[in-house]
Amino acid sequence: MMPGDVIEIAPNIEHWHGAAPDEWFSHLPIACNPQTNESTWLEPVTDEQYSEAVK
Repeated sequence: MMPGDVIEIAPNIEHWHGAAPDEWFSHLPIACNPQTNESTWLEPVTDEQYSEAVK
């Protein structure tokens, strides 16, 4: 990703937002569901899960 990039996640795709522990990361999420105006939040990622994911 580069500054200014727009990333679009298709509906019904499970995903998470995060950065590597040695990289700076910031995002501005815009989430909408025109039918319900709700987002589905999954369970929080634990420190152990995060550490495993960024190995």
